[in-house]
Parts: sequence; structure tokens; C-alpha cells
Amino acid sequence: MNRGNAARYSLPGFSGLLLHPGEAGYDDARKVFNGMIDRRPALVARCASADDVALAIRLARDNGLPVSVYGGGHSVTGSAVCDSGVCIDLRGMKGIAVDPAARTVRAEAGLNWGEFDAATQAHGLGVTGGRHPDTGIAGLTLGSGSGWLERKFGYVCDNLIKAEMVTADGRKVAVSETENADLFWAIRGGGGNFGVVTAFHLRLHPLGPIVVGGVMFYPGEKAVDIARFYRDFMATAPDELGGGMVFTKAPPVDPFPVSIRGKPVVGIVVCYAGPVEEANALLAPLRAHMTPAVDLVQPMPYAAVQKLTEGGNPVGVRNYWTADFYTGLPDEAIDTLVAHAARRPSPIGSFVLAPGGGAPTRIAEGATAFSQRQQPWSIHYLTMWFDSADDAKNIAFTKDAAGAMKPWASGRVYLNYIGDEGQGRVDSSFGPETMARLRAIKARWDPDNLFSHNQNIRPATMAAE
Repeated sequence: MNRGNAARYSLPGFSGLLLHPGEAGYDDARKVFNGMIDRRPALVARCASADDVALAIRLARDNGLPVSVYGGGHSVTGSAVCDSGVCIDLRGMKGIAVDPAARTVRAEAGLNWGEFDAATQAHGLGVTGGRHPDTGIAGLTLGSGSGWLERKFGYVCDNLIKAEMVTADGRKVAVSETENADLFWAIRGGGGNFGVVTAFHLRLHPLGPIVVGGVMFYPGEKAVDIARFYRDFMATAPDELGGGMVFTKAPPVDPFPVSIRGKPVVGIVVCYAGPVEEANALLAPLRAHMTPAVDLVQPMPYAAVQKLTEGGNPVGVRNYWTADFYTGLPDEAIDTLVAHAARRPSPIGSFVLAPGGGAPTRIAEGATAFSQRQQPWSIHYLTMWFDSADDAKNIAFTKDAAGAMKPWASGRVYLNYIGDEGQGRVDSSFGPETMARLRAIKARWDPDNLFSHNQNIRPATMAAE
């Protein structure tokens, strides 16, 4: 690994900020969500405009340097930063313009979901967003965009109307159903493989600003019972009921009773995107089946729902993730999941069990590059810990849990949820037909695979790995 770069790069016409190793602000700029990542770009180019992005791309190409793109920096792989290359940093691009009458928004790629939600909720509008306010809008949207509201409004990419991009040769292009339609298809699930999106035009929906949301927590010894009930309950739940189950440990703070602090618990996350007055009747069977140890579900701002996971997902700690879609959750699968969740070695981290169904399933397979739409469940295995001495046991814990659940997995995965698990995992997630189409589009728009610091799609002109 190259840990130093003596070169200093000038970029005439660049209106943003250029940061080299050793300069003030450089070390902060290269930090990402996952504290295990420690990479040193030759240059962090904090862009202020699409023209800046084009200049940074050309600089990288002219100097034969690798490229990474920093949107929110939330990827567990740390793909936002690369060693000895150009980090195209979009965090200086946070413009957002909401059109309340048309129910649309133009949002620049440096925004995170907390910033996005604050702007759209000022008009009582919203769209599916990340489950952590610090998550960048760019990576989530390009990877498809799962969130608490997906059953009602679809994935983020399903609400993408248009994107403004800079391509690998430094051109600025617009992509939509009528402009560069092949590229528009590919970026809805194909990730950042095809260029740098500098702005997203998204469809919005009436939402809140007050919704019924929160978490109901149950002791770990009740997890099998409540998980089986929730599985059956969600089979007939309306699209408006979003959320999931979180298997974690109770923090040592109020309002958690002393009897469960530091112990395994299961939480039912609720985000109801319908009329507030309907929610209590809908949730009554859950509360009647088993009284929660802690019931935090109540009317609250949607922006507050989006912050529910913030305390349990601190920025900068060590992270290892994996995930799968599941064809079903028979009793044996739930028993297996609960048993492994109870062995969590760290006081933080969680397994997030998310129900499928609803709006995403009503979009045809193949309509976008993301096509895993019919699976009824997914699980995101998020393991987090503080000390590097605990790396091995936490990584092994995650692999053991996900491995034990493989008998019920579909073989596909939402790629934003996983680490570096090899090209085969990427290929199998898309499937051969979709991958062939993506590789052909990649060959047209990025034939040299400049944008490869990601869950990579290699151009058809390059040999597959």
C-alpha cells in the first residue's frame, strides 16, 4: 500500500477545494463511516460543481490515477476513498430545490438523507430514504435505495426521473427515459459504475410531517415468538406499514429497564406512511400478542423516524457487514437467526430483518438494473465494534450467522449491504442476463473501467473475472 504521495496537483479552473496529504483538512476529508478503512488518496478534490467533477476526472485520466467518488462515505467497503488516486469528493455539492406543486426535487449528490429529508419535509413531502441520516443520497439511489418507506413508495431508484452525470471522458450528460435511456436503466441499481451523478431529480409523495413511528422492544428470550408473529402479521399488512425487526442489545440507558440493559433484545421498527389516526388499530394485534418491554411507537416527525438508528450506528467505529434476500422464513430459519443474534460479542450492531412486498413488487423485473423485487425478506447483518483486537471474533460472528441462514437465501443480494465478497457475488446478484446488459452499457460509457472502486461491473470489452 502506498502511504505517501509527494506530487501536488494543480487544476486550473477548479472552483472547489484541493487537499493533498499533509495539508490541513486532508485527514478529516478521507475519513469514512467504517473505522476499519484507512486510505490515503493522492488528492481529495472537494467539488463545487459538475464542471469541477469533469476537471477532476480529466486530471485522473491524464495522470493514470485511480478514482473514487465520495458521496456520503457510508459504504462498508470504504469505496469513497482510494489509495494513491483522486477522490472526487461531492460533499461540497449540497444544493436542493423542491417543487411542491409538481412534487419533485432536484438534489445534488453531496447531500445526505438527513439534509434531504429536512428540505422535503418542510413541504410535507418525502420519498424512501436511507435508514441512517448520515447515509449519502447518491450511493443509496444508485444501488437501488432500500428504506423504511419502500413498501409504500418503492425504492429510491423507482422514483428517479432524471439524473445529471459526468461521464468517464469528462462530458456532462442528462439521463432519463428519453435521454440516454440505456444509461438511465443501468444507474437504477448498477451503482456508480457508469459515471459520476452530480444531481438527482426525484418524484416526491405526500408524507407527514407527522407519522406514526418508533420501535417496540422485547426481551431476547421472547424473540422467537415475536419474530414468528411479525412474519405472519406482515404477510397481510398494507403497503403503508414499513419498518422491520432489529436484533441487537439494549443500551444501558433509559427508558430500557435495568433487567434488559446490555442483553439481547428484538425491536419492531414502525414507520406508518398512512393517516396517523389509522395506525393504532393496525398495530393493535402486535401489542395484544405481547406487551413490549419498551414501547416508543407514537406520532412523531418523519425526520425523527429517520434518526432512530443513529445512536446504535456511531460513525467511525469498526464495521463488517453482509446480507442476503430470502425466499421465506420458516420456523427453523427464525430459530436459527435468533440463536445467532443472541451470541453477538459487541454491545453495538444489529441484524435488520426487512419485509418485502408492496410497491417494489409491482415494477416489472428488468425494468431497472435492480431486479430483486419479489423476495419476501432480506437481512442486513451489521456488526460493529470498537477495538481492533476484536476484529477476528466479530467478523467470524457475522460470517457464521449469515452462513447458517444460507439454506433459505435466494442467492441474490442488495449490493449496498455487503463488503468486498468477490466478483462472483456481484455477478450472481444481478444474474447472467442483467449482467451481460450492464457490461455492454459499461463498455459504451466507461470502456477503460475508470469507475471501478465499487461493486464493479467490468466492461464487456474486458475479460470477466
